[in-house]
Amino acid sequence: MSLLSYNELCELVERGVITDVPHEHINAASIDVCLGSEVLIERASGCRVVLRDRDNLQMEDFTLQDDGYLLMPGEFILAHTVEKFNLPNDICAEFKLKSSGARIGLNNVLATWCDAGWHGSVLTLELQNVTRHHRIMLHAGDRIGQMLFYRVTPVPADRSYAVRGRYNNDPGVQQAKTNPDGGQH
Repeated sequence: MSLLSYNELCELVERGVITDVPHEHINAASIDVCLGSEVLIERASGCRVVLRDRDNLQMEDFTLQDDGYLLMPGEFILAHTVEKFNLPNDICAEFKLKSSGARIGLNNVLATWCDAGWHGSVLTLELQNVTRHHRIMLHAGDRIGQMLFYRVTPVPADRSYAVRGRYNNDPGVQQAKTNPDGGQH
């Protein structure tokens, strides 16, 4: 597995592996991604989540307007990137929060890996304000993170995320999807 650098990243953008990327967002070994306008906000409901059952949280749709969204201390939301991904069977990717966000207490708390073959989708982010006393203002279009891309030996077609994945062709933020057997993935 090898990390892709600037010239290879420019090629990925030209090929449409990642879309909606201004040239100035291509770095030496990563591509900056921006916060989309759709978020899911956790709502207090008195419900409990059973890990074994993979229950979804009670969430409410919210669209970021010009005045943004104020993420309260300890609050958890799901958000998404503006950019859409179309990973071929020889490219994997990984999300990393921008250090400027981390330095003010913003955290991407969970999933960051994108398997080869994942396509037609924006990336869902799991954001949390880990501060105790500060609110964090989020706006659509903020440079929220960066994607690292890795070249791997091509994945066999039947093992590709293109065939096996549950989160292909997702145009917006997504909660966990239920498998046909009743579990979640």
